Amino acid sequence: MPGLSDTYDKLIFSELFQSRSRPISLASIELEEKSVASIKVECSKCHKVYQIPEERLPKMESVSFPCPACKGIILLDRRATNGAEAGGEAKKGDALKAKILRTVKELPPMPQTIFKAREILGDPKSNAQEVAKILETDQAIAAKVLKMANSAYYGLMGKVSSIQHASVVLGYKTLAEIVTLAGGSAVLGSTLEGYDLASGDLWRHSLGVAFGSKIIASRKFPALANDAFAAGLIHDVGKLVLDPYVKERKEAFQAFMAGEQRPFLLAEKEILGFDHGEIAFELCKAWNVPQALLSAIRYHHAPAKGSGNDLTAMVHTADVIAMMSGIGVGMDGLLYEMDNKCMQALGLQEADITSLMMEMVESVENVATEMTSI
Repeated sequence: MPGLSDTYDKLIFSELFQSRSRPISLASIELEEKSVASIKVECSKCHKVYQIPEERLPKMESVSFPCPACKGIILLDRRATNGAEAGGEAKKGDALKAKILRTVKELPPMPQTIFKAREILGDPKSNAQEVAKILETDQAIAAKVLKMANSAYYGLMGKVSSIQHASVVLGYKTLAEIVTLAGGSAVLGSTLEGYDLASGDLWRHSLGVAFGSKIIASRKFPALANDAFAAGLIHDVGKLVLDPYVKERKEAFQAFMAGEQRPFLLAEKEILGFDHGEIAFELCKAWNVPQALLSAIRYHHAPAKGSGNDLTAMVHTADVIAMMSGIGVGMDGLLYEMDNKCMQALGLQEADITSLMMEMVESVENVATEMTSI
């Protein structure tokens, strides 16, 4: 009876059952249709179709292996997820993105108070009473803002008694920064097992990119400093959404990364069909994040696609510097390169990187310490 050879049967499927911690080699043997019950699997990269006998596959588990034809990763998810996907290759691309976006509502939202307050703070015709009125509708945010305003980092220990007082003493730009920090801390502190990020790692990395973006902006585009800070702080929120899906497919990611050195971003695109920047863009739209910030969030790993957007160049540059400095990098922190066109557009030289890194690290350490006590 045509089908799997004895050699393949013993070698490959013994590995499937005994160890799923390393890439599985299919050698050069192609699977042929058998008369027994089988599962049809199509490689999403080269679209070659294989028939795998169902009896040879573990039930209610996820396995991954390289396609014999193109070496792309095939992920076979046997777990029943909401009554779908079991018994076939896991969803990816548009189908998976649609599923993910349906679950976005399960995430803690970025408090709308933050964006309303930032909008008022950006209006030169507004006044301190308007700012206070908005922030005081969210007592948790208001409390964090007051504690941050009274921290050693902002130099006003014990001197700020109210939100209205803070807006007068600190000024709108500094208050906008504190408001953004207060909102971000509630969302970005999670442990992300898929990305190998411990609790607080994503928050520290996001702080680094926020401060780095602000520092870069203040040197050449001071009017963009507040937007640069906000975009930098939430540029990686897509990882919050993708983490459970990365974790489910951890073997496929490990197999992809085990060979030649490639950025984790490419693994996201290969295995999921999109990257965390795309999901961050969709999430931020759902959160009603201002349009000015969306391009920087969407293209922080591909600034050339951002149509020369200065904010995108700042966030990209700060992101790479933060990863170079080792701030909260996790599984995703290797092999990213700086886009030299961004350096040129921002008027930065190689010699500037070290000083930017030092300022970034110092700011992160100071603020992270202050925020842990809030």
